[in-house]
Amino acid sequence: MYEERASRLRGAVAWTRGPVPLGTAGRVLPDGCMDLLLWNGRLVVAGPDTRAHLATERRGLPVYGLRLPPGTGPRVFGVPARELRDQRVPLADLWPRGQVRELHERVAGAGDPLAALESVAGRRLAAERHAAADPRAAALVDAVVAALRDGAGVAQVARRVGLSERQLHRRCQDSFGYGAKTLARVLRMQRALHLARAGTGLADTASRVGYADQAHLAREVRALAGVPITELLRLPG
Repeated sequence: MYEERASRLRGAVAWTRGPVPLGTAGRVLPDGCMDLLLWNGRLVVAGPDTRAHLATERRGLPVYGLRLPPGTGPRVFGVPARELRDQRVPLADLWPRGQVRELHERVAGAGDPLAALESVAGRRLAAERHAAADPRAAALVDAVVAALRDGAGVAQVARRVGLSERQLHRRCQDSFGYGAKTLARVLRMQRALHLARAGTGLADTASRVGYADQAHLAREVRALAGVPITELLRLPG
């Protein structure tokens, strides 16, 4: 029912979910990413989540998505990530409606809607790179994500990238939708779920990804996902 593949866009994932009964609710966990979706018959932008998002199926259609890596969404959609935090917004609210109508026809009518979504995002990224006022901005975003995935604290990340903590917070709000501390929590939870789903015990998982103990892991996952980690592990990834 759910399938994904690596995208031709660096760090992105193309995914699809088959039709499900009307009224079915799905739990989308925070992952630091933003998505471009063909969902319920519309092109939609999924903003960065700070908590689990409960999505209800309203039309029984397949869903096609392009999950952009942390920090890439604002370069594609043209708005700071903080403006889309915890939201699902029609693309026509962000781009000219005539342009979005043409894109919708192209994506919905494509033999491979995922490839069509990749083409839309790829052209936007190429135009952004050509017009970028600060060519180092994308590299800075990558460096912040890499440092947080390594377990660096906020002050250490700021030093690594040559910013004050206040400057780092502002950059993170624009690029990821929230500050570095929240992004670190989200990325750590995703690493923990990946290990646990692969069969690593919860105590060992907690130790390996930097939680104080298993109880700390359980509290953090419940705070971000809204349900216990044991319930998440019973569901498909």
